[in-house]
Amino acid sequence: MNILLFGGTGEGRELAQWLLERRIPALVCVATEYGETLLPPGAEAHVGRMDREAMEQLMASRPFTHVVDATHPYAVEVTANIRAAAEAVGLPLLRLVRRSDSEDGCRRVKTMAAAADLLEELPGNVLLTTGSKELDAFARPGLAERCCPRVLPMAESLDRCLKLGFPPKNIICMQGPFSRELNVALLKQYHIKTLVTKDTGGYGGFREKAEAAREAGCALLVVERPQAEDGLTLEECKAQLREGEA
Repeated sequence: MNILLFGGTGEGRELAQWLLERRIPALVCVATEYGETLLPPGAEAHVGRMDREAMEQLMASRPFTHVVDATHPYAVEVTANIRAAAEAVGLPLLRLVRRSDSEDGCRRVKTMAAAADLLEELPGNVLLTTGSKELDAFARPGLAERCCPRVLPMAESLDRCLKLGFPPKNIICMQGPFSRELNVALLKQYHIKTLVTKDTGGYGGFREKAEAAREAGCALLVVERPQAEDGLTLEECKAQLREGEA
């Protein structure tokens, strides 16, 4: 076997580690140099964002036997490009999908813009755990000043927050995973009244955020996934690859 793994997520990194341990040749695609630093030692990486054409060229550059899409559930365009490229070159594709999570009593909206609209009606400070790419909707006068974006510790992420007008004192640059206890501490430190998150599932720390919001007595606002997906869990993906070894 020879695997082309589109990673960048927690389960993608775990799968990369599993492939290394089994001595299965694999190339792991990540979007940034920072993402490369999070990969297990010894993993071969391809760094940089790619469009569909670049993906096709990469897939055809080696005798890959499988493509695994372990990208984020909100990276809809990337997933569509991976699927189209794999079909074009005739490679089997495994889509690793995080199971969705649920939480009683939370508010749910369809889009970031809808979340921002609702926040304008709610009082108090807001913890944004949606990622730096999703901050534009919240950069509204009167709202941005109340928001505390939690982003990756990268110059690009910090610069984006500052350019969008979020107060420097509110910007939290940290790398997860975040425990329930750490989430609670941050919610209390910044006097948060509403925590905004995506439906990121277990690997995205959704449960820890939901439990922290409940313990700290703040509201939980969930931006739903852009589309429902069929796919494999991490264990199911491993099982299919084990079959390919036989």
